[in-house]
Amino acid sequence: MTGDRPIRIGVQLQPQHAEYAAIRRAAAEAEEIGVDIVFNWDHFYPLYGQPDGAHFECWTMLGAWAEATSRVEIGALVTCNSYRNPQLLADMARTVDHISGGRLILGIGSGWFERDYDEYGYEFGTAGRRLDNLARDLPLIKQRWAKLNPPPTRDIPVLIGGGGERKTLRIVAEHATIWHGFGSAETIAHKHAVLDEWCAKLGRDPAEIERSSGVSPKPGRLPEDVRDYVAGAEALYAVGTRLFTVGIGGPRYDLGPIRDLVAWRDARQAT
Repeated sequence: MTGDRPIRIGVQLQPQHAEYAAIRRAAAEAEEIGVDIVFNWDHFYPLYGQPDGAHFECWTMLGAWAEATSRVEIGALVTCNSYRNPQLLADMARTVDHISGGRLILGIGSGWFERDYDEYGYEFGTAGRRLDNLARDLPLIKQRWAKLNPPPTRDIPVLIGGGGERKTLRIVAEHATIWHGFGSAETIAHKHAVLDEWCAKLGRDPAEIERSSGVSPKPGRLPEDVRDYVAGAEALYAVGTRLFTVGIGGPRYDLGPIRDLVAWRDARQAT
């Protein structure tokens, strides 16, 4: 399933409860530490803490990061498919791809945060309908990429987030370069097996899909306990995860866990 894929480390800099200058400094620090990917997220309001706290828009920020960084890949974990016309999103992604010199990952999902929909006037509908729309729109995005002048600098990787076994993982098997999920190593192992089954049904080589997981401290532990992050990464590595991402929130972006995971990555790959 995983083949000889290298370990990669990502950080999700949550664009909430912070000034943009602090987010920008955190992105620069993450690149200096040696992470492989810097993500944000695609929401309009904070997901944690004060619900009306400071918050910034996803894709405008990615355009700025494309200029402000030089090595790391960048992307959203994840873009909400409902918020933008797929043709427009394709053009936005192609543009950030060029600005960054070919470092964009199109992270995308079907959407779930109802307040975003209500406040910005989007139809929330049902989870099933939103997934159907994602399946409909991904081919449109790829078709638009083929029509744009200039085209993307590379085949833009598509990361799909979500663990639904009946629809989401089928969409992953059809369209994704990377699958991202959350949960224990046992849960992730099960999802990998389901994804492999979908790949077999659809004629896709499962080794083509990089397996990505969020890494979190155990319940009751402080986020500063970096030993928990490394232990969690080891457990996920054993079941096939190769891209490990930690979410870090503002106003103070403490990248201590990222430093330890980067050191773990380098030591693990040196053996």
